[in-house]
Amino acid sequence: MSATWLPEHGGPDGGPAVAHDFSTNASPIGPPRALWQAVQDADRRSYPDPGYRALRHRLAGTGDADLVLPAAGGAEGIRRMTLAAMLAGYREVWVPQPGFGDYAHAARALGLPVRGYTQPDDIRPTVPALVWACEPCNPTGASVPAWPALDGHLLVVDRAYEPLRLHGDTPVLPAGAWQLVCPNKALGLTGVRAGCLVAPSAGEAWAHARSLAPSWVLSAEGVAMLMHWPDDDTQAWLAGARATLRDWTTCQRALLAGLGWQQQPSCTNFWLARPPRAGMAPRLLERGIRVRDAASFGLAGWVRVSAQPPTAQQALRQALLDIDGDDS
Repeated sequence: MSATWLPEHGGPDGGPAVAHDFSTNASPIGPPRALWQAVQDADRRSYPDPGYRALRHRLAGTGDADLVLPAAGGAEGIRRMTLAAMLAGYREVWVPQPGFGDYAHAARALGLPVRGYTQPDDIRPTVPALVWACEPCNPTGASVPAWPALDGHLLVVDRAYEPLRLHGDTPVLPAGAWQLVCPNKALGLTGVRAGCLVAPSAGEAWAHARSLAPSWVLSAEGVAMLMHWPDDDTQAWLAGARATLRDWTTCQRALLAGLGWQQQPSCTNFWLARPPRAGMAPRLLERGIRVRDAASFGLAGWVRVSAQPPTAQQALRQALLDIDGDDS
């Protein structure tokens, strides 16, 4: 397979561990204590219920549990949903630009044409289409007030970063939209691969997405994490985490602005920034600090950074000052 088919990600890259990782868009605060204890205590000796009945009822709340389809994280959900859409008769895939590369990779692996868009008004399919939205969007942290119904097409809204929305309101979604829910980013547990697809109704795409799931798609740890996700205590903890992230984001933006970095607006704990000189990502990596080079998003010269604790911000500031000193 050509290397161009392989998606690029932030985070661990096979090299030496870094002291401070600004490349990840997951929360640096970590999980609430009770949820983390439940993950650690998960019974690994037995298979989970293959139907995940209790979990689906838990996640559905007062809704229809049959419409909740457990997934092994966002990546598995994206691949499965793309195949389900193709089997249901959707013939092209529209993806946000810039956006998470797995949407396009999943479509191209199936031979489906990929169309890019920057705003919802740009979406004009001429054949039945699968349309991916990311709210808020990765890598920009941008959001739109409302999404159109896109009658005759299949809209799937990736909501991995909704719990990390620090400003603004959740957009209005049409009644026919699917949702992909992945709490591990907000919980700082990206190594626990668990989420769910939520269908608006039991149609053809739902039937395919349900039948395409691998047996025991979730591990015991994944079940434990998702069972605790709707808890009032978990949601209260998340509200506190967002307050902390707002403070860290404000301080970090001020730090970068003071050193001449250009920055784009964002409603999340991550955003796009442009250093005053090129080649900053590898030079920071030499100093134990990782940022996400945004070239793979089609944004050469930009990086994605995420808000990190004050000690990490101090290390970033010192590293940038050292680089400036080396260049002077």
